[in-house]
Amino acid sequence: MSARLRHYACGRTSHDLGRMFRDGPREVREFPSGVFLYDASDERRVLFDTGYATGDWRTGWRGAAYRRLLPPQVADTDDVAARLLADGVRPDSITHVVLSHLHPDHVGGVRRFPSATFVLSAGHVRTLAAPRLRSGVLPGLLPDWFDTARRVELGDADFVSAGHWGVRLRSHDLFGDGSYLVLDLPGHADGHLGALVHGRVLLAGDAAWGSDLLDEATRLRRLPRMVQHDADRYAATAQVLRAAGDHGVRVVCSHDPVTATELLR
Repeated sequence: MSARLRHYACGRTSHDLGRMFRDGPREVREFPSGVFLYDASDERRVLFDTGYATGDWRTGWRGAAYRRLLPPQVADTDDVAARLLADGVRPDSITHVVLSHLHPDHVGGVRRFPSATFVLSAGHVRTLAAPRLRSGVLPGLLPDWFDTARRVELGDADFVSAGHWGVRLRSHDLFGDGSYLVLDLPGHADGHLGALVHGRVLLAGDAAWGSDLLDEATRLRRLPRMVQHDADRYAATAQVLRAAGDHGVRVVCSHDPVTATELLR
């Protein structure tokens, strides 16, 4: 079997674009929480993010505030483990989980993968050590065993800077064969990560609200701008993603309404 890159929507939220961007349309859009499975032919199975948690969150007032700002819509069938099983993939066969960042719509399914190796950035580690309200992290969503889970922690020295599509990009070759590059896509959260799969599909996480909204990165309203870890680097990363798209790379953000399940075909 050749390598596959599969997409699953694991919950969703909705937001008014006019409240997010200056001069944006008064349009309420649904934003699915995307999870991406790289299924290689040699039993390497890498998840990029894990979607929303189902059931009770038990995250106190922080969780209540988050739900009010970005109300999640999550059914039991949206659970990442349920999505995988429905596609014939056992959750315990996942070998690696790359987390783009630690917001609730990306880490809710972490608890389903106790035997996986988690790929984190130094920014993730800093955030976990001292979570703040502005960081958007709800510690109660992560299982008790997460601190002792197998992990790869990527520091600055683990990323190689090279020219791609006429811009500089820092990447880490996860398996040493170029099939799965973990990307440094700064701005949205401390240590925010993306991935470039087979040089063809760029998983951008929350580097933008959507691949069709890259040009809006410089027009964030005050509140959305304030919740970015670094709004200027967020806008600069959008330029990198635009350059990738201009050179034929398929850019997929976590909240894109992806209609095809298979992305490498």
